[in-house]
Amino acid sequence: QVTCVEVVEAYVERIREVNPLINAVVKDRFEEALQEARQVDKLLSEGPDDDYLEKFPFLGVPITVKEAFCLHGMPNTSGLVNRRNVIATSDATVVSRLKQAGAIPLGMTNCSELCMWYESSNRVYGRTNNPYDLQRIAGGSSGGEGSVLAAACSVIGVGSDIGGSIRMPAFFNGVFGHKPTTGVVPNDGQFPNAQGVRTSFLCTGPMCRYAEDLEPMLRVMAGPGVNKLKLDEKVSLEKIKFLCMDHDGGSIFVSPVDKEILQAQKKVVEHLESDLGVQVQRVAIHKMKYSFQIWSAMMSSADDDGQEAQLFTDLLGDHGKPVWPLWELVKWLVGMSSHTLPAIALGLTEKLMKLNPGGNAKLVSMGKSLQEEMEALLGRDGVLLYPSHPTIAPRHNSPICMPFNFAYTAIFNVLGLPVTQCPLGLSSEGLPLGIQLVAASHNDHLTLAVARYLEKAFGGWVLPGKA
Repeated sequence: QVTCVEVVEAYVERIREVNPLINAVVKDRFEEALQEARQVDKLLSEGPDDDYLEKFPFLGVPITVKEAFCLHGMPNTSGLVNRRNVIATSDATVVSRLKQAGAIPLGMTNCSELCMWYESSNRVYGRTNNPYDLQRIAGGSSGGEGSVLAAACSVIGVGSDIGGSIRMPAFFNGVFGHKPTTGVVPNDGQFPNAQGVRTSFLCTGPMCRYAEDLEPMLRVMAGPGVNKLKLDEKVSLEKIKFLCMDHDGGSIFVSPVDKEILQAQKKVVEHLESDLGVQVQRVAIHKMKYSFQIWSAMMSSADDDGQEAQLFTDLLGDHGKPVWPLWELVKWLVGMSSHTLPAIALGLTEKLMKLNPGGNAKLVSMGKSLQEEMEALLGRDGVLLYPSHPTIAPRHNSPICMPFNFAYTAIFNVLGLPVTQCPLGLSSEGLPLGIQLVAASHNDHLTLAVARYLEKAFGGWVLPGKA
């Protein structure tokens, strides 16, 4: 009904209209995208071919990519000032696979400095705003991606997640995001990439406005690795064992869960029970209370070969001189540092983590036993409902006051479980609500099926300003 050029032009126009407000797209490739769209139209005009959708499931679909990933000819700074002249000379594997599937990248989206904070702000591109309220955060580290999708500037997007970097932005911006089972989608071609033990915590995954796009994206991004998942298995929702946990049990490091988030979760439980005739089982998993401590200890532990985890401070010095966090803090106080405060703070705190090796070892073993407990609890047919974050999208800079709230998403990275964040309409203030759907490893098909079901029941994505 419409040409590919018309579709790409519509999205380019939309980005030009709203990006000055949200600052989500940090570098565009509009000319190249239009050129690629013309090629698609030429291909289609040469006669219909039923194989096109087989060969190119995303033929002509506009996408955006988190700036931490390599996209040929585009910047790859990850928000680090010293890398501002770094231009990618190749594509990350997932980007290459999406392009081969016919997708057309429109540009790169903002992230937090070195992808290690849940507000997307840095000294290279500035700060990204939430399209539902410009005074609120878009989340991080894939915050530009969450914001751009919510504002209807792109159809699908590429994110990565080591502590919730896909799911938090998806939650704050009212879109879908999926953290796949660990080790299925390749992570190569992004900066910083995981090393040592962190290679089993970092996940690359899809973000989008519509639940039905998650699975085809996951298939393309995973490539041959998709065989490890059961995406062709038919899911009978009535046969899923639904579990529900309202909060982490009351960690001292984390905010209590917002009433409206709890209400939204309660509505989901009631809907599942009345519509599907299932019994949602309430669970209280004691170790979840220590989510933040377990994540931190496992992130800084050595791998099986004894390789130490890479220091964040070393990453801060990439393409430049070594960084001394304490000196950077002094410079920051007088407006002289090229780093953000969260990055400096992380550099300072990682030194403290090294001071208690005994305590860390205990937490790592607690994490391993929690993993076994979760796998046994979820089994082949279980889906856990769990808050995506304790609060609705906070105001800019306020995460500094509650830096550990990302524990609600982070725990599932170190457990290696697949999780889909699913939007559930808007709060009384017009901000997105949502929920995490968690399954045992390699059961991504269950969370994706429940996400599609909840989208129909609760309406999914809501256009900002339309509420």
